[in-house]
Amino acid sequence: VDPQRAHSPAADGPAEHRACPETLGSAVLVVDDEPGIRNFLQRGLARHFALVDTAESSEQADALRARCHFDLVIADIRLPGKSGLQWIDEIREQGADTHVIFITAHADLDTAIAALRAGAADFILKPFRLEQLLHAARRCMEHRRDPQAADRRVPPDLTGTPLLEGIVGTCESVRALCQIIARVAPMRSTVLIQGESGTGKELAARAIHASSGRGGSFVAINCSAVSPELLESELFGHVKGAFTGAHQSRQGLFSFADGGTLFLDEIGEMPLSMQAKLLRVLEERRIRPLGANQETGVDVRVVAATHRDLPEEVAAGRFREDLYYRLNVLVLQMPPLRERPEDIPVLARHFLQDLSAQMGVVMPPTDTWEMEQLRHYHWPGNVRELRNVIERGLLLGRQPSACIGSDPRGTAPEAQAREPAHLTLEAVEKRHILRVLEAAGGNKSEAARRLGVSRKTLERKLHAWTSQGN
Repeated sequence: VDPQRAHSPAADGPAEHRACPETLGSAVLVVDDEPGIRNFLQRGLARHFALVDTAESSEQADALRARCHFDLVIADIRLPGKSGLQWIDEIREQGADTHVIFITAHADLDTAIAALRAGAADFILKPFRLEQLLHAARRCMEHRRDPQAADRRVPPDLTGTPLLEGIVGTCESVRALCQIIARVAPMRSTVLIQGESGTGKELAARAIHASSGRGGSFVAINCSAVSPELLESELFGHVKGAFTGAHQSRQGLFSFADGGTLFLDEIGEMPLSMQAKLLRVLEERRIRPLGANQETGVDVRVVAATHRDLPEEVAAGRFREDLYYRLNVLVLQMPPLRERPEDIPVLARHFLQDLSAQMGVVMPPTDTWEMEQLRHYHWPGNVRELRNVIERGLLLGRQPSACIGSDPRGTAPEAQAREPAHLTLEAVEKRHILRVLEAAGGNKSEAARRLGVSRKTLERKLHAWTSQGN
């Protein structure tokens, strides 16, 4: 037996291990530097594959690939020497079309994007269940038999259909984000969501809860919106007489979220005294209401979010280092809208359709020119600002681009910056219409289209201003 070739029960074991009705493919290669993982997968996969081989490094894996074709490779991302991502990139360049499932204990958005770029069929977090890996392997084998099968299952997100509940987008970073959420949602591990204001951190938290299968409620609290004196009572509850004004006992949000998910928004604003108490709850899964003598157990999945740089807050002494590392099990980084411009038309159409139905107004037509104006605006308020602009346009009966100023880059033109603050709404409307008319080269039909009004309406306003001598 070749010393680099691992013993395979599927290849030379008992007859019932060599063949079985559930066999998914002819050969699988497991590449992981942890002996326990290799042994676990070898035993678990032996009943489902005709051949199971293992290697502890990419060099050993290359030696095995030189002797045998593998239908599926299951590789750890972090390998000694050459990483799993680098190794897969190299064998792809050599023309190998083997399906790859990456496994890792260290997941973040950048790693998920790199895995997708390397052509990974799936991305699974450690620790995982064998059934979870077999489900991914079945999808790979189904795709091998019918390459169009997976494409038929892709949701029509180009029209604004959410990839996960509430999350709309088509760019690589959003797809990778949704993939990670789908993987971690069933686990109880704490998740930390970081990103600028308006990027959809709560949407991501709700998607985690919706995909988790947990039967309890999703409960959210903004830590910056509650005074430090009341935050402990809000989270853990209190008993009657615990403090002045506590005329009756009250359950806290941890109790309301029992069996479900508690979303701690803006956790970077939490007082240091509360951070210590939260750390204890996360470690022991038990709470003590304010004024109570006994603790009670809770089954709560905690998802936290912040727009602050927590390592920087730790260094400045404003955030506990031990709590940061307790929260930092898995970090999801929400991309700002300016870094995903291809998603702006998708999101705009999604909001137009959703809000017009809610408001009972006709959804206005949009064209390529209009969407380009939205794409070139820098959106400092991110997705929340885009939604507000769409809603403002529907309220005023205008195209969205007409509601974010005439400069799509988001910086006011010099002439606009000098406008006096006392102008009436009518005067502001007139100045904006004349600017758009000038930008359209005096073409009234084009200016009316850009403004989202009829040419007749535009001509009536121009005639009124002319007759007034303005």
